[in-house]
Amino acid sequence: MSLRPTLDFLLYQWLGAESLNQRARFADHSRETFDAVLDTCERIAREKYAPFNRTVDTQEPHFDGEKVILPQATHDAQKAYAASGMLSAAQDYEVGGMQLPYTVEAAANAFFAMASVSMGSGLLTVGNANLLMVHGTEAQKDVFAKNEFSGRFSGTMCLSEPQAGSSLSDVVTRAVPDGADFEADPLGPRYRLKGNKMWISAGEHELTDNIIHLVLAKIPGPDGKLIPGTRGISLFIVPKKMVDTEGRLTGVRNDVALAGLNHKLGWRGTTNTLLNFGEGKYPVNGEAGAVGYLVGKPHEGLRCMFHMMNEARIGVGTAATMLGMAGYYASLDYAKNRPQGRPITGAGKDASAPQSRIIEHADVKRMLLAQKSYCEGALALELYCARLVDEHHTGEAAAADEARLLLEVLTPIAKSWPSEWCLEANSLAIQVHGGYGYTRDFPVEQYWRDNRLNMIHEGTHGIQAMDLLGRKVLMEGGRGLELLAARINATIDRASQVPELAAHANALGKALQHVGSATKAAWATGQPGEALANAVPYMQAFGHTVLAWIWLDVALAALQADATKSIAATAGKLGAARYFYHYELPKIDAWLKVVETRDLTCADLAEESF
Repeated sequence: MSLRPTLDFLLYQWLGAESLNQRARFADHSRETFDAVLDTCERIAREKYAPFNRTVDTQEPHFDGEKVILPQATHDAQKAYAASGMLSAAQDYEVGGMQLPYTVEAAANAFFAMASVSMGSGLLTVGNANLLMVHGTEAQKDVFAKNEFSGRFSGTMCLSEPQAGSSLSDVVTRAVPDGADFEADPLGPRYRLKGNKMWISAGEHELTDNIIHLVLAKIPGPDGKLIPGTRGISLFIVPKKMVDTEGRLTGVRNDVALAGLNHKLGWRGTTNTLLNFGEGKYPVNGEAGAVGYLVGKPHEGLRCMFHMMNEARIGVGTAATMLGMAGYYASLDYAKNRPQGRPITGAGKDASAPQSRIIEHADVKRMLLAQKSYCEGALALELYCARLVDEHHTGEAAAADEARLLLEVLTPIAKSWPSEWCLEANSLAIQVHGGYGYTRDFPVEQYWRDNRLNMIHEGTHGIQAMDLLGRKVLMEGGRGLELLAARINATIDRASQVPELAAHANALGKALQHVGSATKAAWATGQPGEALANAVPYMQAFGHTVLAWIWLDVALAALQADATKSIAATAGKLGAARYFYHYELPKIDAWLKVVETRDLTCADLAEESF
C-alpha cells in the first residue's frame, strides 16, 4: 500500500501547500517541483532504506577498538540522502539550499521514517545546522553548518549526562576559557570542556568526515563554582576532529572519546553513545580538554538549544507516526490475505462454508480503524505543524506571530500524541497478525520496538505534559490556547452546516469546553503541585481533542474532494473520523475528571505503600 495518495491529499487538498509558491521565498516552485521532490524521496526510501530495515536491526553498531562499524547499507543510504539535497532543502539558494517549504520537506522525509527510521535521514544534522544558522557567527555557519548541509559533516545534540537525564539543571560538564586570548579565535570564543554526555544519537560513526557536537556545559563563575540551575548553561560547538577556518580537517583529533555504545530495544541501526569530553585520551596541543567554540552568549545556551530541541520533537513525532503507519499497512495487507474463521449468520456458523479473510471480522476492522485513525490523524497533525512553521517564517507579521504561538502550544502534542497512540497502533498491528505478529517472520514486532523509544526521545511523556499544562497553555496570558480554540471553533462552525458531520461538531464543541474548564480547575488553587499532579491525563485529553479537531477538518476537506475520483478514500477518511469520535473522544471525560478535582491519589501515596 502506498503512502503517496494520503500525503497528496493532506498536502494539496487539505493544507493547500501548492499556494505557498505565491510567496516570494517559494516563487520558483510549483506543484511539479514539489512532486518531483516527493518522487525522489519515495524512490530513495524504497531502494536504499526499506530493503535494509531488518539488516540494520540485526547487525547492530559495534566498536572494533578504533571505530564504530555500521552495515554498508547505512553508508549507502546516508550518501543517497545527502546527494538528494534534502539536508539543505529548506535553506537559502545562497547556501546550496532549495528554498523548499518546510511543509513539503516534512512530507518528503516521511518516506524515510516509514522505510527505516533507525537508519536515520539527517534529523539531528539538519537541526544542528539550523540552530547554527540562527545563533552562530558567520564563521560558524560557513565552517560547520554549511558542511553539515552538504553531508560532509554530521551533527549531534549533547544534553543529558549519566547523573542528569532530563534534569538539565544538574548538568556538571564544565567549560573554561582556553588561554588568555580565548576570545580571539576566528571560530568563536574557545573553551576547554570536561564532562560526560549520555544517550547521544549518532555520537560516533564513520559515515561522514566529521561529527559536530553541540554540547551544553557550564562556565564556572568567578569563584570557580558552577552556577546552579539552567541559568548557568552555555552552548558549545565541539567537533570530533579539529578544523581550520576553511573547514578543512587539520589531522588533529579533538579530545572527545567514545566511552560505550548503548544497546537499545529499537532504533538499533543508529549508534547511541556515552561520550567523554576532555578525559585526556586525545589531548589537543598536549593538553587535556575538548576544544569547544561558544555559540551565542554565555549562559544563554538552553535558549539556543531549544531551537534544535523543538525541531527534534516534531521530528520524533513524525518518526512515531510513520512507524505506526508502517505497521498499519503491514497488518492491513495481512488482514486482506489471511483466511481464518467463518462468518456468523442467523443460523450460526456453517463449518462447511469457505473461510473468511480476517478483515471481514468486525473486531479486526476495529483494530484496523483504530490504527488508521491514529496514524493518518497524527500525520495530518505533523503536517499542520509544518505548515505553521512556513507561516511563522514567511507569513505577514500578525499571521507569523500567531503561527509561532500556536506552534508553542502544539509542539508537546506533536511529539507526545503520536509517540503514545501510534505505538498503540503498532501493538494492534501485532494483534492483527496473531501469533505471527510477535515472531521475526513479520516486520510488525520491529516497528513496535522501534516506536517504544519515542515516548522517551526528546523529552519524556511526563516532561511534555508538564510543559503543556505548566507553561504552554498559560504563556502570554493564555493567548496560545485562545488562538487554538478559535481555530477549532471555526472548524466546528463549518462542520455544523454539514449533515454528515454535525454530530461530530457538537461533540468537539463539548470536548473543547471541557478542556477549557479543566485547565482553569487545575490551576484554581494556584498550587503547581496540585495542578501538575495529573499533567499526563490532561495532555492525553488535550491531545485527543486536538486530533478530533484535525479529523473533523480533514473530513470537511474529504467531502469537498472530487468524489468521482476518491469515493473509497473519502469513505475511509469519514470512517476513521467516525471511529475517533465514537471510540476515542469519549475517553477525555475520565482523563479530565482527575485533572478538575486535582486528584492527589498518585502524588500523596507514600513510598513505603508501593
